[in-house]
Amino acid sequence: MFFLGQASGHDIQFHLASWMDVAGQWRERILYPRWAEWANWGFGEPRFIFYPPASWMAGAALGTLLPWKLVPGAYLWLTLVAAGMAMWKLAREWLPSPQAQAAALFFAVNPYNLIIVYYRSDYAELLAIALLPLLVLCAVRVSNEGSRYVPLFALVFAGIWLSNAPAAVIATYSLPLIFLVECALERKARPLLSGGVAMLGGLGLAAFYILPAAWEQRWVQIEQAVGDNLHPSQNFLFAHATDVDFQKFNWTVSYVAAGVIFVAIVAAVASAGTKRNFPQLWWIGMALGATSTLLMVPLSAPVWTHLPELHFIQFPWRWLGPLDLACTLLAAASMSRWRQGWAKLLIPVFVLGAIGTAAASMVHTAWWDSCDAPFIAAEISSAHGYEGTDEYAPLGSDHSDLLPNGPAYGPAEQIAEKANDSGAIVRSAGVRVHVERWSAERKVFTVETAHQTELALHVLDYPAWAATVDGDATQIEAAADTAQIILPLPAGSHHVELRFKRTWDRVAGDTISVLFASGLLGFAFVRNRKLSSS
Repeated sequence: MFFLGQASGHDIQFHLASWMDVAGQWRERILYPRWAEWANWGFGEPRFIFYPPASWMAGAALGTLLPWKLVPGAYLWLTLVAAGMAMWKLAREWLPSPQAQAAALFFAVNPYNLIIVYYRSDYAELLAIALLPLLVLCAVRVSNEGSRYVPLFALVFAGIWLSNAPAAVIATYSLPLIFLVECALERKARPLLSGGVAMLGGLGLAAFYILPAAWEQRWVQIEQAVGDNLHPSQNFLFAHATDVDFQKFNWTVSYVAAGVIFVAIVAAVASAGTKRNFPQLWWIGMALGATSTLLMVPLSAPVWTHLPELHFIQFPWRWLGPLDLACTLLAAASMSRWRQGWAKLLIPVFVLGAIGTAAASMVHTAWWDSCDAPFIAAEISSAHGYEGTDEYAPLGSDHSDLLPNGPAYGPAEQIAEKANDSGAIVRSAGVRVHVERWSAERKVFTVETAHQTELALHVLDYPAWAATVDGDATQIEAAADTAQIILPLPAGSHHVELRFKRTWDRVAGDTISVLFASGLLGFAFVRNRKLSSS
């Protein structure tokens, strides 16, 4: 990227727009945004209710410190370094220092991470994958030492849920597998019980995001997230799709996955002789690797149909995250089998050579375009806005009716009068508007009208919006097809306020998270005092 510019992946504009929108709302003193103000060309959408906050907060924070064109590269570099450090922390639990360092290097630049960097630009998933080794480490320690590591486990598990929802579903299904392996090795049920309690703690910490995201799905078109080519059945390895470009990318990932599976099998065989020394590492690696491989092929289709929420992973090849983790651990463990120094070097040379070959191909075929950040920044600064997301569109809205090539509106111009005869939205006629405040979550203005009218606001209807006219609550109406907010007003002078209110699910989620955080902190404090006194 230093030489070629920015790798422009599939999701780069989505993430850049989110980061810039959040940074703008921070300047409006909205610390935790819920409504994406400039999505859908300024009509907005409830993106930040459904998309986990860790990545868009990290990106916005970097954007306040660096020029926007440098933010994606800085984010990627920091995340990959964090991934390597997390894997080093996990690997040194069992392996000598040289092997742990090799594992850290393997995992930081594993093939799926590179696919995200060069092709997908899914910065949130990359962050969740970086935390995956720490989650496995905490799961092992909870299994071995019981409640002592429950608070740390809960914090890491919550961190994955707050980073990326598909990766969180993968982690949630992977953890019982790890605990079952620990139960089999120890021949006790304690790992499963203590692990279940720790997982509950993590879900409780992240409840401020999980509960609203789950409850408010009924207010948006969330089924679009798994529609058409996004359904798991269309994305198994080497699957055929109706979209030629989509299938081409799927097969590219499939070839990478086939290579990782081959290396994982070789590493499993090569490290089999060391499983007496590292039984936890070997069996956890085998369990994660085998399960991940199975779930990427069509044979697992019934599992995807019946297991709750599994289909929201969308792409079965997302299981490359835990597969690469397993492959990394097994490859590093196999190094300890050889006593000769030159023999130990063959494994990292082979692995890094394979990764380097794949990376060179990705660099050659990636789309390089450094204009994404300046383009999105210009769209927001000009009040034109950016494209919305299908699955976060409020019920009743249609993106095709929200024209992207319309004029950029100032606050006063975003209020139009709805013509009574045809129902079409027209510019204000005989209506005077004075805007007092126009921010992401609060619109305040006065209206003077000589006749009864219906005002159309440049905002999409959503149950969290509440309107008052002259201090009294008023019913919000929605335009057909677009779901644009319509406010009926009688003749006269009126003070109007539109506020994005806190719904009960957000209050409940915040309360649950505070209670769990207090409980886990109290538990850690009491336990540390007991340990220090003893």
